[in-house]
Amino acid sequence: MSKFKKKKSGGTPGISTASLPDIVFMLLFFFMTATTMKDSDLMIENRLPKADQTAKLHKKNYIMYIYAGKPKSNYASKLGGSDRIQLNDKISSVSDIRSFVITERAERNSEDEKYLTASLKVDKEVRMGLIQDIKTELRKVEQLKVNYTTNKGNPLD
Repeated sequence: MSKFKKKKSGGTPGISTASLPDIVFMLLFFFMTATTMKDSDLMIENRLPKADQTAKLHKKNYIMYIYAGKPKSNYASKLGGSDRIQLNDKISSVSDIRSFVITERAERNSEDEKYLTASLKVDKEVRMGLIQDIKTELRKVEQLKVNYTTNKGNPLD
């Protein structure tokens, strides 16, 4: 007679690592497409005012940002406590706006210049005199398309 052997339980089989590179590349591509880079590091406080009638700008590549506000606490010792203007990544003065606009125009095609908009991201505590100085400099360089960036909400709150 033949003998029957009892099958030994070998436990669970090992995990197949054949699809592991596919999973790694899918994660890599996901993070490459979902990640955005910061345009600039803000050195000023920027608490935007609220407005109830807002419109969204669709083509952000035609926008140049001008920030205004008091320096953040970690920059206050170096920059002081008064209102400042930030263009890209550096603190600037009102007279630097002209060269900033000219360089922004030079970076774009000549046909795109008519769509270029100056967007003012101004802290709600900034003096109106500084905003008026910025607008005057923009007029001098013939940058007449100006946008004020706000948060949506009730302005009386």
